[in-house]
Amino acid sequence: MNAECRVDAVEWEHWGQDCLRAQGFTDEDARCLAESLAQTSLWGIDSHGIARLPHYLNRVAHGSILARPEIRIERTGPGTARLHGGQGQGIVVAHRANALAMELARDAGIAAVGVSNSSHCGAIGLYSRKAAAQGLIGIAFTHSDSIAAPFGGHQAFFGTNPISLAFPRAGAEPLCLDMATTAIPWNRVMNARRDGVTLPPGVAVDAQGHDCIDADHVRALRPLGGERYGYKGYGLAMMVELLCGPLNGNPFGPHISPMYDALDRPRELGAFFIVIDPLRFAGGAALAGVVAAMAMELSQAPGAPRMPGDPEAAAQAERRQHGLPVPPALWDQMADWSARLGVALPAHRT
Repeated sequence: MNAECRVDAVEWEHWGQDCLRAQGFTDEDARCLAESLAQTSLWGIDSHGIARLPHYLNRVAHGSILARPEIRIERTGPGTARLHGGQGQGIVVAHRANALAMELARDAGIAAVGVSNSSHCGAIGLYSRKAAAQGLIGIAFTHSDSIAAPFGGHQAFFGTNPISLAFPRAGAEPLCLDMATTAIPWNRVMNARRDGVTLPPGVAVDAQGHDCIDADHVRALRPLGGERYGYKGYGLAMMVELLCGPLNGNPFGPHISPMYDALDRPRELGAFFIVIDPLRFAGGAALAGVVAAMAMELSQAPGAPRMPGDPEAAAQAERRQHGLPVPPALWDQMADWSARLGVALPAHRT
């Protein structure tokens, strides 16, 4: 295929589920993973959406992700727990950990669940939003292999180490901040390599530490804040690394197996979920209404600022109507996996 096409999100979900079941995933886990990726693309987060499924399928084929892991939970206190991912697919593992954190928070008021021995868990906002949709406050973190240059250096050390916080909002989708601690997520580099496009200036460096827009020559991302103010993103990345890595018995930075190399090696990634029940605090009963009022007040300010999460809601409305965009190179990857797994491609339109 030589031009971008569109695929209905539900059609893509069915295709993704069929591929995952063909690799041995249970119906429940296949549905969880496919729906999460389609939802991420509906939000317009193409770096972490349907484009990632071929990579996950490849890791399952190489044995570094197990389709049916043995996931173990250890409750360590009234509001704390450890979840051992058993080398499972990271999105499936993270949803279970986040669901556990929500359950514990309803009992204890605040809960924290740490994850070990998992893999890439997709867009971290999937989990904070899930909590906020149930009237809770969701906070989520994860880490990755060395992708980001530390402030003052140019050799990659920490990962993109994203952070997400989400609050319930009356009458609308939750307010959700979902951001990498780097200038851009690494998967935007991978998408640029796949599609043969350049990167914006100021977000990445080459092997010599020079600014780089050629995705094929990028060796590290700049931390959030860029060349002058990157100490902010660098500091945040370090804190997230400690929460997701050492705190949960996982490796950190350069000791983590790379995402797109050594596909037969488990990644041993962690994540950390905090959930808060607003009703345990003075403003909790009114919180969702106050969030909605804040959004209204901001929308009437000069420039009509939007709340975090509003761009994703706008993208979702457009993509539900017109379908998910599938670049030619991604369609070719889907066609390859369809042939390998004996799964029919989803219907598409140009």
